[in-house]
Amino acid sequence: MEKKMEREKLMNEPVVYIDGRFRPKSMAKISVYDHGLLYGDGVFEGIRAYNGIVFKLKEHIDRLYQSAHTIMLEIPLTKEKLIADVIRTLRINVFKNAYIRLIVTRGVGDLGLDPRKCQRPTIIIIAEPAIRLVGGEEAKEKGITTIISWVKRDPVDATTHEVKSLNYLNSILAKLEANIAGVDEAIMLSSQGFVSEGVGENIFEVKEGKIFTPPISAGILPGLTRKKIMELAEKLGYQIMERDITPNELFTAEEVFLTGTAAEILPVREVNKRVIGEGIPGPITKRLMEEFEKIREDPSEGIPIY
Repeated sequence: MEKKMEREKLMNEPVVYIDGRFRPKSMAKISVYDHGLLYGDGVFEGIRAYNGIVFKLKEHIDRLYQSAHTIMLEIPLTKEKLIADVIRTLRINVFKNAYIRLIVTRGVGDLGLDPRKCQRPTIIIIAEPAIRLVGGEEAKEKGITTIISWVKRDPVDATTHEVKSLNYLNSILAKLEANIAGVDEAIMLSSQGFVSEGVGENIFEVKEGKIFTPPISAGILPGLTRKKIMELAEKLGYQIMERDITPNELFTAEEVFLTGTAAEILPVREVNKRVIGEGIPGPITKRLMEEFEKIREDPSEGIPIY
């Protein structure tokens, strides 16, 4: 069956995993009664594969289960089985470099909110050969433009972004504002007015050669790329700290950059029309970008596809 699906993919389109079965992309469907669609009730992970290595796959799976635990969603597979299914999806699609979207919804229920009506979660694994960077192909060389959005990041005592849930309306509203303003990305503040994160990325600033990033209390997702960049920075000898950052500090920073699975490291050249530093990627940002490129294909940083 898998060999047949592999041949179909080579001739036509990627295939998608849904509850243990594979379907061509154009035929990959779920019920309109799935609570992931009706209410955003579910969790997900975005994962990258680089030259045959699925970067931080175990850590992504661990975070998926943590998110599911918080919303009392029981994933009906072991972590080991889910890892194997991600690898199987990449093999069937013959992808060595890919963006993977792993989704677990509450499953099919009725039109009411009660999660007890959903008998079994829906598990979906999507793999695509490439994704479009925020700001386009030149973003890493020139940096991106941003605004600070009026949309505040959901607080930690509400629909906290510590949980990577399917409900991203908070981020979408801020992204709409960025689109209207004609900039590449929006930066969101916490309910207290401190810098939180981008709509789908963590944020860092450089001041006097030191690196700062907002704490979890600012409503951020504790990103895996964020964590790795913090480790790399310490290894390179930079002082890096988690602390509250005001919008004014961001305006006057020497360097600003975003991090995320899809974004990797994205330099920011402008915030609300204020030029950051020299208006080009700064030396610390560039060095971290170079070091990250060196380690992302390291077998010790992920799980091989073959």
